[in-house]
Amino acid sequence: MFSKNMLRIGAVFLMLFSAPAAHADRGAFDMERWDEIMANVRRRAAAQNISDATIKATLRNPAFIPSIVRSDKNQSEFKLTLDQYLARTVSAARIANGRKMRAKYPTMLSRVENRFGVPPHVILAFWGLESNYGEYKAAHNLRDAFLTLMYDGRRETFFGNQLLALMKIADNNGLDITQIRGSWAGAMGHFQFIPTTLAAYGVDGNGDGHIDIIGSVGDAMFSAGNYLSKLGWNQNERIVRAVVVPADFDASLLKGDVKKDLSQWSAMGVMLPDGGALPNSAMVAGLVADTAEIEAANAPIESDMDTDVAPRPVIRAYLTYPNFYRIKKWNNSNWYAIAVATLADELKQP
Repeated sequence: MFSKNMLRIGAVFLMLFSAPAAHADRGAFDMERWDEIMANVRRRAAAQNISDATIKATLRNPAFIPSIVRSDKNQSEFKLTLDQYLARTVSAARIANGRKMRAKYPTMLSRVENRFGVPPHVILAFWGLESNYGEYKAAHNLRDAFLTLMYDGRRETFFGNQLLALMKIADNNGLDITQIRGSWAGAMGHFQFIPTTLAAYGVDGNGDGHIDIIGSVGDAMFSAGNYLSKLGWNQNERIVRAVVVPADFDASLLKGDVKKDLSQWSAMGVMLPDGGALPNSAMVAGLVADTAEIEAANAPIESDMDTDVAPRPVIRAYLTYPNFYRIKKWNNSNWYAIAVATLADELKQP
């Protein structure tokens, strides 16, 4: 087994030869802080009755990964339009692959629906968006990722809790924690659960007595179905409804946080895309649109020609129903929720 001094040498080596940017940001690698984190993990794990074997495996020769610190500090703020986002997330290839997965796993998908009330096309939509139906290959050892992020300090408590949850998952399911891989931020498996989410909602779908959302599609699907069920998924309600609104519509009402019943939206000029009236219903919904479209529709027209061109009379939008907001508890993004709804609609039929 490696000695503590060898661990120190390895950590410093990683800093000096792999991470000039991190080295410049934080100065020399703080070995005392690294040791304090290791000691704190050991104390907390022991207090939570995590096995000595898992504790030793967690703290045996961990690696500091500078690229993870850079990823955490440099998360892109580039904003896609809704059309751009949907083009990336709901591509023809993803739709085709989703239909193949529906044909490949009909029994498993039916079992999930029967137990949790979440239809196959919804499970497939989340699967497609989260990992491209399992094709996403995890890049990082999660043990090392969490320890690195704890050292960085921006969200030390959060990532410490994730590491402890991962240790318990390894303990309870006979997994080697040093072999569990995921994203730099700690998401793992077919549906990209973080450890605390897996701990709360994980389900054994294949009946082997263990929960493995990385290696078992059944466990992953059952866990996703359980999570959505616990969020209150209603299989009898749609997620969104495509509508149009007047070009001069109040953009502050198009972020999904203002909810009205359909008759109220109708009175404000919200219509079906073909110009028809909304259903006469007391159903409550929000309203989401790409506000960039409103800005473009009402922008002054610059032209050398003497012409009177009216702006577009309507803007595309979506009425957002309760299932939409349940999706946002999974991922708090309007665009993501619309993408799930769009892909799910494409996958309703095999």
